[in-house]
Amino acid sequence: MRGVVLLALLALGVSGAVLAQTGKSNARPTSVPEHPKVSTSLRQRIAACTACHGAYGQGGGSGGYAPRIGGKPVGYLYHQLQNFRDGRRTYPLMTWMVQYLPDAYMQEIATYFSDQSPPLSAPQTPMVSVATLDTGRKLATRGDPARGVPACMACHGSSLMGVQPDVPGLIGLSNDYISAQLGAFKQGIRRTKAPDCMHEVTAKLDGAEIGAVAAWLSSQPVPAGARPEPAGSVKFPLRCGSIDGDG
Repeated sequence: MRGVVLLALLALGVSGAVLAQTGKSNARPTSVPEHPKVSTSLRQRIAACTACHGAYGQGGGSGGYAPRIGGKPVGYLYHQLQNFRDGRRTYPLMTWMVQYLPDAYMQEIATYFSDQSPPLSAPQTPMVSVATLDTGRKLATRGDPARGVPACMACHGSSLMGVQPDVPGLIGLSNDYISAQLGAFKQGIRRTKAPDCMHEVTAKLDGAEIGAVAAWLSSQPVPAGARPEPAGSVKFPLRCGSIDGDG
């Protein structure tokens, strides 16, 4: 019977080579191309962060709007990633990058950058008057008790380098960045979970005062080896959702 089938196929012009190829059509190829291997290291997974903030979180990219994040308290960094994801902070690029990240991954990113100690850039005093800098100094170091405005140092530490685990340092940031963030708190564009103490404080300041605080903070040098103060070392004058560990 098989001989009859072969004769019939040959009569139709099917060559032996085709028959041989057809006979092997179900055979697996001798080699399968491999997909390129992609690193799953933390360094690879935070590449999007380091593109703007630097390999060690030293900041400085995007015209000073990518702030220094290396060495900042881990709780603060973790809550900011959550805030971008959950809409309490608005910056399209950051929101796009973190909107699907789980909390555990955010904690890992925050821990990495908090553990870094990148060199600090030299302070740059903006082109403002001596009187403006003096106003900023007074608000940052003494506040304005008559208006219920606490000093920046009252929450951010005597060295203004922050307090573990949730309060960020204010030194080593650009004038434009500080001014923009204070303005965003005042306008409610940047928020924390309630009670939002930063909105409460900045709402009592006018634009000139916000500019003065930003100018003075950005002009201050950072002492060598300065780090955030230990947890529990500061008695905060206000109740803040960001300090209570909620954002």
